[in-house]
Amino acid sequence: MTALGFLYPGHSAEDDYPRIEVLMGGSVRLHVIHTDIGEDAHRVDALLEMGSPARLGAGVEELRHSGAEAVVWACTSGSFVYGWDGAHDQVRALAQAAGLPASSTSFAFAHAVKEIGASRVAVAATYPDDVAGRFSDFLKASGTEVVQEKASGIITAAEVGTWGRDEVLELARSGDHPDAEAVLLPDTALHTAAYLTELEEELGKPVLTANQVTVWEGLRLAGRRVREPALGTLFLQKPQVVS
Repeated sequence: MTALGFLYPGHSAEDDYPRIEVLMGGSVRLHVIHTDIGEDAHRVDALLEMGSPARLGAGVEELRHSGAEAVVWACTSGSFVYGWDGAHDQVRALAQAAGLPASSTSFAFAHAVKEIGASRVAVAATYPDDVAGRFSDFLKASGTEVVQEKASGIITAAEVGTWGRDEVLELARSGDHPDAEAVLLPDTALHTAAYLTELEEELGKPVLTANQVTVWEGLRLAGRRVREPALGTLFLQKPQVVS
C-alpha cells in the first residue's frame, strides 16, 4: 500500500483527507500531520512565518515514523507567498529534512493545471486581494495565464473552514470566466472533497481545489496514479499499472 505524508497547518478542513482516502478505495494511506500555524491570518508576514523551516521541520520527525513515501506541505498560501524561487527553496529544504520527495500545494496546482491540459484559468480565492494576487503571480510564473482573479477577503483559516456546500459553489460560480479552461479554488482550509463532481457539473469545466490537488501531487511524487471520477477531472487520467 502506498503511504503519503501531508504537513497540514492547524485544523480547518483536514477531514477532506480521510474522505479522499475512502473515495480512493483504501489503496492509499494518507497521513496528516498538523503543524503549528502561529497566527491564523491570511496576511503576508503571518503566512511567511507559517511556512518557515522551523514550523515545517517540527512535523518531520513524526512524518518519518509514518512510512510515507513522499511528503507535501499542504498549504497554498504558506508556499506561494515565498514566490516561485522561494517556494522551490522551501520544498528542497523539506525534502532534505524528511529524506523524501517533497512538494507543496502551490506546485500541486501548477502541475495539475498542466496535467489536465489547461493554459488559461480563473482563480476563485478565499483570500484578501493582495494574497490572491500572489497566487496568480505564482501561476503566471509557472506558465499559466490567469484570465480572472476573485478574492473573497477572508482573513482566517478558521472562518474558511466553516464554509459549506453553498458557499463553495457560490465561490466557484462567482470566480469563473468564459475564457477559463479550469477554475482553481486555493486554500486547504476550504472543504471541497465532497463537492468536486457537483462543482464541475455546475461550471461545465474542470475544477481544481487545494486538498484535491495536494493528494494528487503526493501520488505523483510516489509514482502512483489513481482513477476516481468522484475526485474530478484531475483523477480521470489512465492509472499507472503498479506491479
